[in-house]
Amino acid sequence: NVSYICSQILAALSVSLCSLQIGYASSYTSPALVSMRENATTSFEVTTQMSMWIGSIMPLCALFGGVTGGPLIEYIGRRNTILATSFPFLGAWILISMAENVAMLLVGRALCGFAVGVASLALPVYLGETIQPEVRGTLGLMPTAFGNTGILLCFTAGMYMDWRNLALLGATLPVPVLILMFMIPETPRWHISKGKSKMARKSLQWLRGKNADITEELSMIEKIHQESLEIERNSSQSTFSELMKRGNLKPLLISLGLMLFQQMSGINAVIFYTVQIFKDAGSTIDENVSTIIIGIVNFIATFVAAGVIDKLGRKMLLYISAASMALTLFALGGFFYAKSLDMNVEAFGWLPLVSLIVYVIGFSLGLGPIPWLMMGEILPAKIRGSAASIATGFNWSCTFIVTKTFQDIIQLIGAHGTFWLFGIIVAVGLGFVIVSVPETRGRSLEEIEKRFTGRTRRMSSVANMKPMPMSC
Repeated sequence: NVSYICSQILAALSVSLCSLQIGYASSYTSPALVSMRENATTSFEVTTQMSMWIGSIMPLCALFGGVTGGPLIEYIGRRNTILATSFPFLGAWILISMAENVAMLLVGRALCGFAVGVASLALPVYLGETIQPEVRGTLGLMPTAFGNTGILLCFTAGMYMDWRNLALLGATLPVPVLILMFMIPETPRWHISKGKSKMARKSLQWLRGKNADITEELSMIEKIHQESLEIERNSSQSTFSELMKRGNLKPLLISLGLMLFQQMSGINAVIFYTVQIFKDAGSTIDENVSTIIIGIVNFIATFVAAGVIDKLGRKMLLYISAASMALTLFALGGFFYAKSLDMNVEAFGWLPLVSLIVYVIGFSLGLGPIPWLMMGEILPAKIRGSAASIATGFNWSCTFIVTKTFQDIIQLIGAHGTFWLFGIIVAVGLGFVIVSVPETRGRSLEEIEKRFTGRTRRMSSVANMKPMPMSC
């Protein structure tokens, strides 16, 4: 049925363009900070300490955005929440482009971060509630692909634009999102939750095609909603009490553990400060060219991961990911250690680029996508909303800690010690995966939930979704 595929492609494309903004905002500081320090148009001083705040305030505010996003998607709807993020994105980029002092930069980055946090929670929920299983694998990849496209766009534009013009380019990105989001409907499940059965039918008919028979699917959505209401009425326990139950706490802790090792691998420090890393390494390859190569590799690796994630299994990909990342972090640390001893490293000028290429490939295969994917697979239905908000907020908290302390740690233990520290953390993460993370490949959501809680669910709004971009 070509019509239902076209409708769902348009829906996935519309929300995925928002993910492009997330990727662009996440990587903005990498080229921008260099021109802020060197460009004659900067009328204020950007110190090393202030650079860390410019880089890290975005994930800090994304934490608050992630927490706010949960109530927002329930109150105003999934589509309207995504649409609403366009306004803080637009305002943030305009403010940054007009910045006359560091305070304006920080406010702009804070607005960006808040929008990123809200969007990173709302996107997978919308896609999970609208896309059919037959095309979910392909279309679920689109947010990641567009997020990495945003990173590549920022890295490439950074070669030719200073920080002000990069911000102006960023201000154009919310426009197509605003236009396309008005062309797609709210999710049927949200309409059902608000008692709007006619709107739910209209929305589902649009998504499945005008000639599709949606009676059975709509009846299932209504039935599951009624069952959920019955469970809530019969339960007197608070959300916190539900989270603390053994059957619910274990999958939540696994999800938090995966988020922890994803961010403590140092990925966002690498993305935020890619240009600076190559500059400090004194690599024989131009730092801007190296940065673009990293962006291209990251983009391509997304599609490789999508092709093998359901063939090799989650745990095998996590093994490959953690092992390759740890090895390359130790190799990169070795390069910086030799450089700190004033050894001649010109013959190994290629090593930083090769190490980071393998590192990014490893991340894109496992630690990048799988924590987000498994968040939807293993969190029980009853605590899904609150637990997903906790996991998302925790992820952004870790991102803030890494990006804010990255330069401080380098000053404290050197670049070599910093990369070795990240390598050790990833190695510990490998042990965590071996001991604690279950294999979910080929298992239904009912089977996965039964393993943890003993009860089953039939559907999940964020299950089986592909991941957000790197930060994410």
